[in-house]
Order: sequence, then structure tokens, then C-alpha cells
Amino acid sequence: MLSVLRVHLPSEIPIVGCEITPYVLLKRPDNSISNEDVPESTPIGGYCMRYKWYRVHNDRKVAVCSVHPTEQATLQCVGCVKMKIPVAKSFHCSSRCFADAWQHHRVLHERALSTLNENGNEEEELYGRLNSSGSGIVNAGLSSSTTGVGQNPSLNNISTPLYPATITERSGGETWSEVGRSRTYTPTAEDIGHVLKFECVPIDAETKIPLGTPSTFLTSRVIPAPSPTPRRMIPVNGLDIHGQLNLDGRTSLSGTFTVLSYNILSDAYATSESYSYCPSWALSWTYRRQNLLREIIGYHADILCLQEVQSNHFDEFFAPELDKHGYQGLYKKKTSEVYNGNPNAVDGCATFFRRDKFSHVKKYEVEFNKAAQSLTEAVIAAGQKKVALSRLIKDNIALIVVLEAKFNNQGQGTDTPGKRQLLCVANTHVNVHQDHKDVKLWQVHTLLKGLEKIAVSADIPMLVCGDFNSVPGSASHTLLAMGKVDPMHPDLTVDPLNILRPSTKLNHQLPLVSAYSSVARMVGLEQRRKLDPSTNEPLFTNCTRDFIGTLDYIFYTADSLTVESLLELLDEESLRKDTALPSPEWSSDHVALLAEFRCKPRVRR
Repeated sequence: MLSVLRVHLPSEIPIVGCEITPYVLLKRPDNSISNEDVPESTPIGGYCMRYKWYRVHNDRKVAVCSVHPTEQATLQCVGCVKMKIPVAKSFHCSSRCFADAWQHHRVLHERALSTLNENGNEEEELYGRLNSSGSGIVNAGLSSSTTGVGQNPSLNNISTPLYPATITERSGGETWSEVGRSRTYTPTAEDIGHVLKFECVPIDAETKIPLGTPSTFLTSRVIPAPSPTPRRMIPVNGLDIHGQLNLDGRTSLSGTFTVLSYNILSDAYATSESYSYCPSWALSWTYRRQNLLREIIGYHADILCLQEVQSNHFDEFFAPELDKHGYQGLYKKKTSEVYNGNPNAVDGCATFFRRDKFSHVKKYEVEFNKAAQSLTEAVIAAGQKKVALSRLIKDNIALIVVLEAKFNNQGQGTDTPGKRQLLCVANTHVNVHQDHKDVKLWQVHTLLKGLEKIAVSADIPMLVCGDFNSVPGSASHTLLAMGKVDPMHPDLTVDPLNILRPSTKLNHQLPLVSAYSSVARMVGLEQRRKLDPSTNEPLFTNCTRDFIGTLDYIFYTADSLTVESLLELLDEESLRKDTALPSPEWSSDHVALLAEFRCKPRVRR
């Protein structure tokens, strides 16, 4: 016979749009134990599994913590109520929670007071517009068991969604509606605020009679997918500094194209140990992949340079999903001399391009391990080769793609012979170790020398995108941005293998400029506040509890490309109250960068 040994839910919180796949452990007719499904279409030994999902209808209403969405609220900030701040922002699960969040919470009060002074009675409408996530509506009246929370007559009518508390007890008077008959289920907007019930039971394949009592479990209440603050494109041509172009539904200007660079945080690294401040449900891949996909698609970029893409996730998720939106993808997995785990968990760089804007011409793969082996053979003494390889072998790679544009500067087709517009796009993820600055700089230098060879062979605009794990002003960043490194740069003191000597060789001839730093003087004051005044780079592109700084860049050849607009930068107020990533709203610990470019007319020599 077929029997169920164990059933449980991998994530404690169901989210709209994120598929739920319960873990079901079965004992098969041959007494083997397996979690593989036995659907009605392919029974085993005359038996198969039947699954059902139900939605419970219950009038019980709860208020939940604005900081910890799985916890029921026990107190409310009276100041928020008086200043007509959306009540969803006013609830906290404990006095400790309120105290910890106060530094960020009081900003709401300051904004509300400032808005009241400036706009009179408009502050309620303003806050409603800025703080509504648009993910769905959940009734959020207080249950009779909630203590210490001030009553407010508007609780049942607020438009800002509240996250329901986890259900621990069940009561009578409930109505169950069947919503699915497969092992998996994807919650919809209609499920928001409701508990789901999963039921599975082995059945006789012929008679359809159940074999025993069904195994069941109840989920917590379904929550809407959290929505981050929308980011807009900021024009940098000086014509309309304050005008902001909404990404939703926008199309590129005639003859322009947009490029996204984004380290999406590999699932292998997204652990609760590393990101203990992020709820476990928001770290689960089933949630993060949908949230990342929504974000990436929402940018409408023509070229996507993604880092930390696991090989199985490229094949099974990103390539097929982005294909539906008109993208073709190319991928390069990291080498695995260092990594000995699951080969599917090895990450790499993925470059996608919109098929209606570009066609693929050529692909180059840079394996820094191979370059390290060649360097070691050429310049390292025989007795030091093993030590040198141990330091240089880090598995990092770069993916270089040459594309042909299907447009020209006037937005016309490029079918005319001799009018080809090529574009070279490099996508890389450089060594992360901060105590290996020599290796980091050597990898960047190796990539640039490879790009120089391409530039010599063809008159072609270039983009160099990625996570360089190098802060502004570091030797690696300086080499990229300035074309050389000062021999007295402090990073050059770390060179145990003498691979950076002489320092005069650390140069390149590519006219590279950082997209965000190049236009610092052209954007409005609000955006300049988000730039480092000494380097004009963003204040941060990586934001965790342990580190806040800029590691990601989009460089371009300034003699052949101009920047038309940039995706606005985030500040700490745009993030969660703990100002750390990843979070339920943002599913990576990095921030996406996006720039719009135009090819300069080529000057015939």
C-alpha cells in the first residue's frame, strides 16, 4: 500500500504569487521511502495520491506589528493616530519592538508635522499615497484578545495592507472553500487574510476510495507580496531635472537603450545565519525568485547583467521566465576548483538582452583561474607556485557579450549594409575577500586587458557592469575609473606574490567612466544627497547589518556613449526600519543599478 509518513510546509508564511510546495514523505508499496509525488496519472501498485487545498472564511480580524508582520500587535503609537499617519505604521508587538524602531519611527512623525505645516489638511492624502503598497487590502480591526492597543474607528477601512498574525488556535463557525487539487498551490489576491488548509490522502487508483484518514495542515494567513518604494528614472540631460519618468509602461527614447546591473543574491548564500534580521519566509527561494522577477521585469531594461545566478536557477527559472518577456539569455558559471558542494548551487553571471532590440554576435568567457595558472607558470618561482595558486584561484569569472543593435541613433532599422551598431557588454563578479586586494586588483586588470584586445579589433562601444567588491577610491575602482593606479596607493602594499609590480603596468586605454558618477552635477539636489561627495558614486549599493557601501558599478566608454537617464538611488529611509537588506520588500542584499544610454555618432577617421 501507499501511506503518508510526514507532511509539513517549508515556509511558515504563504505569500500571494509564491507557489507553495508541501513536503510529503511517502512509504511506497515496495516499502521504499520517498518524497517524490505519485499523481493519479501515474499510480504505483494500483495506488496514487489525491491533494486538495481549501481557503477558510473567518470574520476574525487582527492588527499586526508594523515591524514584525508575523506578530500580533499589543500596543499602538498614539502620536501616529493624532497626526493621521496610516494606522498600519503605528502598531508594534512589544514595548521593546517600539523602542528599537523609534529612531526610524520618529521620522514618520517629523514628516507628518512638516507636511501639516506646509499643506494644511493634505497630509493624510499624501501619506496614503506614499505608504500604500498596492498589494491588496486586508481588514485590520483589532481582535478582542489584543491588549494595550488604542481603539480607532478607522481601523476597518484603512487602505494600507496589514500582515495577518499566525493562527495558533481554531474556533467554530468557519466556512472552507476548495481552491485547488494539485500538490502545489499559488495563493491569489482572494486568499489575502485567509488561512489555507492542505489535505492529502492515498487513494485506490481504480475506485478512488481513500486509504485511511487524510493528512492535513493549516497555514498561517496569506499575506500580500510586500511592495518596495517605486524607483524612477531621473533624466540627466539638464533639460528637466525635476521631471521623473515612471518605469511602468515607459519605453526608451528613440535610439537609446537601458542596461541593468544587479547582484540578485544566490540562494546558497541567503541563509538565516547570514541574514538573521530577515524573516525566514522572505529568504526562501520560492518567495525571492518571484519578488526578484517582478522587480527585474518592472525595470523594462533592454540589457540585464545579473550576478550570483545559480546554474539551476538560470536553466529552470530565469531563462524560461524572462523568455516570456522577450529576453534571450547567456550564462557563465563560476569555475569550481574551490567549491566542493552541490554543483547546481554554483553561481555565475547571466546576461540577458531584449530580442527586439539586439541580436547576439559573439560570446567570450573569462575564467580568472585559467589566467592565474598562466601567470603562475610565467612569473612565479617554482617553489612558490603552489602558494601562488592557492591565493589566486578564487573561481571568479566574467562574461563578455557582443551584441548588434536593431536600431540606430535615429531609431531606424539597421538593415542597411555598413550601418551595423555593435555593443560590447562585460558582466563580472570579482573576488570578495577584503584581505586579498592584490587578487581583486589583478582580476580587474586582467578583465580590462581582455577588453582592450576587443577594442583594438573593432570600433565598438563598451559597458563594464558587475559586482566588483571594491569601494570607491580603492585600487580596483581607481583603475577602472582613472585608467591607472597611483604607485603610492595603499592597496598596493598588499602584494605578497609581486604580481602588481611594476605598478606602471596597472593601466588601460579604455575611456571608461562610471555612469552614476559622471552625471553627479546634472541631477537634482535630492539625488546628489545620495552620492558620496568625494567620489560622486552612490552612498551604497550593498546594505547589510555588517556593511553599507558601494560595490556595484556600470562603467561605459565615454567616447562612444552618453548617459540619458539613471534609476534613482535608494536611501536608508527607502528600506525597512532596520535599514538592512535583504528584506521582504527587497530580495537581495544589493541594489539594482540602471542607466539609459545613447550611442554617439561615429566619427569617420
